[in-house]
Amino acid sequence: MSATAVLRIVERNLTVYSKLWRGMVFSQFIGPLLFLGAMGVGLGGLVDDNVGTVDGLTYLQFVAPALMVATGVQLAAGESLWPVMAGWKWMGFYHGMIATPLRSADVYGGFVIWTTIRVVLSATVFLIVAAALGGVPSLWGVLAVPAAGLCAAAFCSLLGAFSIGQDTDAAFSAIMRLGIVPLMLFSGTFFPVEQLPSWLEPAVWLSPLWHGVELTRAATSGRFDAPAILVHVAVLAGLIALGFCWGTAAFARRLTP
Repeated sequence: MSATAVLRIVERNLTVYSKLWRGMVFSQFIGPLLFLGAMGVGLGGLVDDNVGTVDGLTYLQFVAPALMVATGVQLAAGESLWPVMAGWKWMGFYHGMIATPLRSADVYGGFVIWTTIRVVLSATVFLIVAAALGGVPSLWGVLAVPAAGLCAAAFCSLLGAFSIGQDTDAAFSAIMRLGIVPLMLFSGTFFPVEQLPSWLEPAVWLSPLWHGVELTRAATSGRFDAPAILVHVAVLAGLIALGFCWGTAAFARRLTP
């Protein structure tokens, strides 16, 4: 995998995005912000009035970082399923790429990095609005953006590797509905995982999204537990490494003549 070649693919994707970004504004930026307003401000006001703080935070401060990383994961997952299949089967632009000096590993690396960049852009806007609403009590909150990008990279590196090996998109809707959406509900996004049944709580620790939520919430609240932070980063970095091993091999099998 060549860094220069990967950057060329990122540049190509940026050029395409510059022509199409208007059609993506709602799903990437406005939609998540409306959700933040509804959950963090609307529902959050009721929670604050009737329950009080959640883990010592207002509900907006509790839910804002989690929504930021969760919406980033949704974006990364969506970009890692149907668009990947379009690249090799429906539209075939991956084949056009490897007809040049680019290699399949470069295509995969460019896909992961570009998807992560998109999530980082979305997370940056999200964080600015959340801070303006009072949902980011600590200046360390800027670290929530790379944390969201790290979590998104873990998802897209694995899902992209899975998608390139599929002959149809039959499983993609199930992944979104039965995988990504439940992860949002049971990864500490809307309530502390301690409120789950004791037998279910250990299963939450296996969720990559939970690790991302814990990282972003630690950043925005300024509450850092160094051993826990290292574990969260190590888990997400390990998943990215696993994804790259799987993805480079899967892209090579699919795209190499």
